[in-house]
Amino acid sequence: MSAAVTVPAGVEPPEGDWAALDGRAVAVTVVLVAGLVTLAGALTLVGVAIRDPARLPVALAATLTAALVIVAVAALAARLSWRRARYRVTPERVEVRSGVLVRQRRSLALQRIRTVDVTAGPVLRTFGLVALRVGTGQRSGTGETILQLRPVDRLEADRLRTVLLDRVRSAGGPQAGPGDGRIASGDPRWIRYGLLTAATPLLAIGVPGILLQLADWLGLRDGLFGVVGAASRAVSPAVVAVVLVGVLLLVGGLSALALYAETWGHFRLDREPGGTLRVRRGVATTRSISLEERRLHGVELVEPLGVRLAGAARLDAVATGLVVGSDAESTEHRTLLPAAPRSLAERVAAVVLGESLCPTAQPLTPHPAAARRRRLARALLCVAVPVLALALPGLLVPVTPLVVAAVVLMVPATPVALLFARDAAANLGHGLTGRYLVTRSGSLRRSTVALRRDGVIGWRIRQSPWQRHAGLVTVTATTAAGRGAFTAHDAAAVDGVEFAAGAVPGLLSPFVRSSGPGRG
Repeated sequence: MSAAVTVPAGVEPPEGDWAALDGRAVAVTVVLVAGLVTLAGALTLVGVAIRDPARLPVALAATLTAALVIVAVAALAARLSWRRARYRVTPERVEVRSGVLVRQRRSLALQRIRTVDVTAGPVLRTFGLVALRVGTGQRSGTGETILQLRPVDRLEADRLRTVLLDRVRSAGGPQAGPGDGRIASGDPRWIRYGLLTAATPLLAIGVPGILLQLADWLGLRDGLFGVVGAASRAVSPAVVAVVLVGVLLLVGGLSALALYAETWGHFRLDREPGGTLRVRRGVATTRSISLEERRLHGVELVEPLGVRLAGAARLDAVATGLVVGSDAESTEHRTLLPAAPRSLAERVAAVVLGESLCPTAQPLTPHPAAARRRRLARALLCVAVPVLALALPGLLVPVTPLVVAAVVLMVPATPVALLFARDAAANLGHGLTGRYLVTRSGSLRRSTVALRRDGVIGWRIRQSPWQRHAGLVTVTATTAAGRGAFTAHDAAAVDGVEFAAGAVPGLLSPFVRSSGPGRG
């Protein structure tokens, strides 16, 4: 395979200096398509054999013919696509040409590049290939601005990654230092935290749903329901319900463990020469994500309820140029350490930030009792709305089951809601420590953010009429890093304004003098 040629600045590389993607792209496509066609064909044949065995020979011949046609067409399309795909790296830009019927030419300026990710699924790894993704970390109407080279040889991908990240040193970024090397490695014992996330109940519902759909496709659903119905007639329905719930939880738990192991297996966090943090992880599909430290403005300690009760936490980066949003890809891009013991997460945070002590571990200013009363009132309101929706029709029209359902809902829901409200209030806090401002909030997902003060570009101070009556204020620091805003909810009015004014001296003082704490 040819390699991309770097030419002097200001000189346009000739057409011959474009490099081709790896020629094994066609073989990769054939293997992937053949695998999918084989799976679909096998399921189709099994379904035919169950429903009408006499049609099996005809179905087999048709399936084989369709499979060969599909694989041949996919191979031809992959060959044409490979012949037209080219890329090159110049001193100013990385450029990619692609397309068969519609030709495309995309480029990114080197100074805009924020992420260089290397991914390899099982098939790519078998051929010694990877997919290289270069992104700006910015979102457009169609998604993040990225260029993808797939596939390229692993050695070529490492070379390209080094070339693209070398601009940090050329731009005066951090150089190699005594802190370079391994920061953290995965521990097999961390897999237990995979059971304590929201993935377990979601998978407990989703996986059986997929299996039921597959059984319906194969014509086995009626038989499956017949077995469950026979079991419910042989034993108590309550026993059947308990067994089904147990099976669902078992399926969800095993699926969550497998998902955690596949996503975070072989985890490593390294600091590389030139001031780059590199996260590598994955078992069947490996992934390498790089983050320049000069774009790091802080860290976020994330503690979902189950993980927090186990004394663990996840560490995320607060940095410019990362994918932002609520999707799984966003989380995976910014995660520096998966769910691990909280003490380790705090030590890793201190090393990453270059501090002797982790800012998120420092004592914070608690929020007043009025903030707790506000959360208790919200909790009662959340319980009252569905309870009243059930009870009122039952009171107006004699419908006893609705009233009973309202009582059954209210009795357990009220103490649980109040418990979560008290926990959310106890978790509120803010403070200033060294170069960082720190905010904490949340119950089901407690989040503690340490943001560098010089990363704050503005403040939003908000008071609703209820907050003004209670002497509370919500203070939000805006920044170009992470999700763009970090908030101290329902702080005491004086404390909140002093917090904002002290974090970035001079930024808020004109408004404080002229408007007072009740305005912003």
